[in-house]
Amino acid sequence: MKNTSTAALLLAAAAFTTATTLNAETKAAKPVHGEYKDWLTLSVSHRLDKHLVRSILGNDVAIKAARAGNTNPWPDGTIFAKVGWKEKTHPNWPQAVVPGEFAGAEAMVKDSKKFAETGGWGFGHWEGDKLVMNDKEKSATCFACHTPMKDNDYVYTVPVLQ
Repeated sequence: MKNTSTAALLLAAAAFTTATTLNAETKAAKPVHGEYKDWLTLSVSHRLDKHLVRSILGNDVAIKAARAGNTNPWPDGTIFAKVGWKEKTHPNWPQAVVPGEFAGAEAMVKDSKKFAETGGWGFGHWEGDKLVMNDKEKSATCFACHTPMKDNDYVYTVPVLQ
């Protein structure tokens, strides 16, 4: 009986340790979001080319500008967070595309003097809760994609706020 109790106790301890370790690993895998996590939604997009569902969030400057219709050009100080998730089909509604695994958060920062070479926009991304601006080469690549939107201040986002 004593051996059975000891075995049961060891088995329970092993199960608890495994569950605690798995739970800690699961929590560690959860993305850390930057300051944008409390910003309001300006728009949403579904990038068919990258299979991403995105929420485009704006800081206070962006939200105020969108509500006032002051978006061409966007004012200096505007920051967009383009938060993306890999697209996934809803398990109970196959016609719906929903967010899947977190893919990352990109940024556009408006400073017409600092980023004059790229239409007044700086490009970056969040690493955890820290905004990291892209180097000149990566920013040039981002800007090249935004060039067709020159007449819209290089911005694809259509704000849904009025």
